[in-house]
Amino acid sequence: MFWQIIQNKGIYVSVLLWLFIQIFKFLFDLIKTRKFNFKRLLGAGGMPSSHSAIVCAVTMFVGRDYGFDSSIFAMSFVFSLVVMYDAAGIRRAAGKQAKMLNKLIETPGLKMNEVQEKLVEVLGHTPVQVFVGAIIGIVVGLVF
Repeated sequence: MFWQIIQNKGIYVSVLLWLFIQIFKFLFDLIKTRKFNFKRLLGAGGMPSSHSAIVCAVTMFVGRDYGFDSSIFAMSFVFSLVVMYDAAGIRRAAGKQAKMLNKLIETPGLKMNEVQEKLVEVLGHTPVQVFVGAIIGIVVGLVF
């Protein structure tokens, strides 16, 4: 069973795609800021959306292997829509709220010992980041 999992093209291509996108975001951030930000390797957010790329690649694998009219493709397609909606909607809103709460932390008169750490602000994606990630995933899913 282990060998079947690691030989599954949908799994290893998707993991490699995620890794490639995260490294791209890390290097882009390094060039832009001239600072090493290792949180970019594992962190969420940024251009393009690795979440969108992965789910779209898997959906294309499923469509190619089982047919675009199969029920498993339909399930994968709907799952992709949910992930992309979450990335651009709910998680993005949570990131905006974190940014506002972090500004409140810096309010004069607030004792810093009441706040242990700042909240993560880059949680979600803009619709464009989700769209670009989806296109990358569709292309990778069709090519590989």
